[in-house]
Amino acid sequence: MKKSLILIFTLIMTISILLSGCGEKKEENPDVNLEEANNTKEDADKEKETDKEKETDQKGDEGPLKILLLINGNRGDKSFFDSAYNGMKLINEKYGDKVETKTIEMTYDRTKWIPNLQDESDKDWDIIIVGTWEMAEPLQDIAIEHPEKKYIIFDSGIDYSSDDYSNIYSILYKQNEGAFIAGVLGARVTVSGMERTNPEKVIGFLGGMDNITIYDFLIGYVEGAKYVDEDTKVAISFIGDFEDMGRGKEMSLAQYNQQGVDIGFNAAAQAGLGQIEAAKEVNKYVIGVDSDQAAKFEGEPEKAKLIISSVLKKVDQSLLRAIDKHLDGTLPYGSTEHLGFKENAIGIVDTNPLISDELMTELKDLEQKITKGEIVVKSSFGLETKEIEEIINSVKP
Repeated sequence: MKKSLILIFTLIMTISILLSGCGEKKEENPDVNLEEANNTKEDADKEKETDKEKETDQKGDEGPLKILLLINGNRGDKSFFDSAYNGMKLINEKYGDKVETKTIEMTYDRTKWIPNLQDESDKDWDIIIVGTWEMAEPLQDIAIEHPEKKYIIFDSGIDYSSDDYSNIYSILYKQNEGAFIAGVLGARVTVSGMERTNPEKVIGFLGGMDNITIYDFLIGYVEGAKYVDEDTKVAISFIGDFEDMGRGKEMSLAQYNQQGVDIGFNAAAQAGLGQIEAAKEVNKYVIGVDSDQAAKFEGEPEKAKLIISSVLKKVDQSLLRAIDKHLDGTLPYGSTEHLGFKENAIGIVDTNPLISDELMTELKDLEQKITKGEIVVKSSFGLETKEIEEIINSVKP
């Protein structure tokens, strides 16, 4: 019995010594506690995240910036979409192999627009560019599904309050500023006694669709004409689309032949080429739009000589500006910018010898006053429909 007790006691003592030794090992690092251990883990995680970011940046530097332009129409309009395409050429010329660009003409077939935007968004483009108000809603739907991609939309804004569109940058133009100068030019020419003019104080306006952007052109044009002479009248027609050149010509002929117009201004993209056809037929003047249309018709001098000037909506320069800012990290995605004379997004062609030096000086002075804010041109944006109708009715021939 004694032997058993001694054996048990010896066993208990041995276990106690072993446990005691384990406890001493745990106290070898008395300054390490749970909070510090967690901090160490967080630091390690941060290092991993930084390494991942560096890896991503390095991966991005491996290849060119891939930029796609989707045209919801066709090239060859000698104005709006041609200017957008030229923007891609300017980007290529400036950045060379640092960028890879492509342009897809989706045509005027609206059934192709959404599928094209969806398909291309599923590819590896870094930036996808679209234009016009007709692409705004499809873009909003698709961009939300691709937060990793960047999108640029020109000539239209996005309702940024309706969802998270922090990957979309919108460009709106102050076309009313350029149109104001066109209105001054038209009102001066119509009473100038120049060849091809008549005594009536009537100038023409041909719009594509009666939307807010085209109204902005119209209101600036009317304001410019009335700046010269409150009695100036404006014959106004809307085609209903931006592609029907035949209807554009028909409406312009009616203005020239029946309403006393001797100089017209078109804001109708491809359909506006019909006005130039009409001007050629009746030997009257035209003010072009978006691109230097006289230069575009250099191979057809009988048309070019009638295009006395053009209001430039510099889509090309605005797209180049956007890529410049994207590359230096200052492009304000998630917002809309309004660009005008000040940002070199609007201009007017000043090279036609038919415009006297005196008149050209006046036009350039007015441009500077607008740039400095000394003249504020009224815009259709923010106006009620009733107010726009009143402006239109005030200049009816």
